[in-house]
Amino acid sequence: MVKVKREGYDGIEYAIATDTTDAMLDEVWNLAEKNQLQILPQHFDTNSPDFNRHFDLYAKWMERVKQYPHDKINSQTGRDIFSFEQNNALIKLAGAGVIHETHRGKFSFAAHITKPYLEANPELQLTFDISHWVNVAESYLEDQVEAVDLAISRTAHIHSRVGFPEGPQIPDPRLPEWQDAVNKHVAWWLKIAERYQEDETLTITTEFGPFPYLTHKVSQWDINVYMMALLRKKLTPVSARQ
Repeated sequence: MVKVKREGYDGIEYAIATDTTDAMLDEVWNLAEKNQLQILPQHFDTNSPDFNRHFDLYAKWMERVKQYPHDKINSQTGRDIFSFEQNNALIKLAGAGVIHETHRGKFSFAAHITKPYLEANPELQLTFDISHWVNVAESYLEDQVEAVDLAISRTAHIHSRVGFPEGPQIPDPRLPEWQDAVNKHVAWWLKIAERYQEDETLTITTEFGPFPYLTHKVSQWDINVYMMALLRKKLTPVSARQ
C-alpha cells in the first residue's frame, strides 16, 4: 500500500472473495489506516446458479463485510440467468450503501436490461463500468442513449476501464489507435462528473485488469497510473479518487 499512496491514490478498491479470512480483512484495513488510504470493498464471486444458495452466500458476505469501515460497497450482483424477481431480491437484500456494478454475467450485464431495474428501484445506484456494455452490445451504444443516461444519473462510482465493441478492455489507452475508444468513455465519465458539486467527491477505480483482460505485454500498473493522471486532468475540478 506504500506504493499506492506514493503514486497519489486516495484509496483502494478491495475485491473480497467469499473465502477471505477475518485475519486477512483485519490486516488489509489496518494497512490502509496506517497509510491513510480509504477502502472500497468489492463483492464479486458469489456465482452459484442455485438461487437459494446464492442468496444465502450473498447475505453472509454482506453481513461480514459491512462490519468494516467503508463509505460504500461495490457489488457485482446476481446472475444474468436469474429472473428479474430473483435479482431484485438480491438488490433489496444488499440495501443502502451498496452500489451495483454494471458487469457481464450479472443482473446489469447490458444497458437495456439494467434500465428496468433502475426504473423499479429509485434508490438503486450503480458502479458505472460501461466497458462491459460496449462489449455486450458490440457498439458504443449510440442507439441506447436513454438507458445510458439513466445509468449515468444513478452512478455513485466509476470503473475507468475502456472497452471496445469486440472486447471489455482495449490493449493500451496510451496508443493513438485507441484514442477514439478512450474519448468516448471520457465523454460518459464527464457527464457523471458534471453531476457532482464542489464539496462532493467522485470516486473512481482505475480498473485496467490483468490477463486475460490484459492482452499485450505492457505494465498493468503503468496503465492504471496513466488513467489516474488522465482523469485527474480531464475531470478537474471534480476530485477523482480510486
